[in-house]
Amino acid sequence: MKRIVMFLAFTLVAIAMISAQGYSVGDKAVDFRLKNVDGNYVSMSDYPDAKGFVVVFTCNHCPYAVAYEDRLIELDKTYRPKGFPVIAINPNDPAAEPRDSYELMQVRAREKGFTFPYLFDEGQKVYPVYGATRTPHIFLLNREGNDLVVAYIGAIDDNYRDASAVEERYLANAIEALLEGRKPDPDFTRAIGCTIKVAN
Repeated sequence: MKRIVMFLAFTLVAIAMISAQGYSVGDKAVDFRLKNVDGNYVSMSDYPDAKGFVVVFTCNHCPYAVAYEDRLIELDKTYRPKGFPVIAINPNDPAAEPRDSYELMQVRAREKGFTFPYLFDEGQKVYPVYGATRTPHIFLLNREGNDLVVAYIGAIDDNYRDASAVEERYLANAIEALLEGRKPDPDFTRAIGCTIKVAN
């Protein structure tokens, strides 16, 4: 009996560890329903004609996230008409980082003129499913039949400091590959940014 209990406990821990790692390229992504800065709730199912999505975990305060705001707006303007809209999600707990409160998200979205939804991951339920660890952290999803499949994970490009000095446009290149019927290469890069904030 003791062996059975220990085996079950080990199995549960193993499952928890696997799920905590989040998505890998090729995994099917599940939808979410989160509150946007305009007070409405947004799901990917609200976009029946989308070919996929740029899901980006980002926030108000992180200098890396701030550095990419204009680039995300441009990416959305470029690729939303082609079927790949940006959906931004703030994964931070405002109890741990007050600058990432829902109210300040609303202020930031107005200040910057975000062209995309900026959603609040209340209760921090979505980012662990995806496996996001940084802000910003990109998950590019591609529609395959009725499924949304993870096609690229990682960074937006290779230079957060200076958009004019970017040499590798990882995300844009990955979207272009999907639009041309190819698999992104690379399909994974290391996300550069601030760690996601969790209250103790």
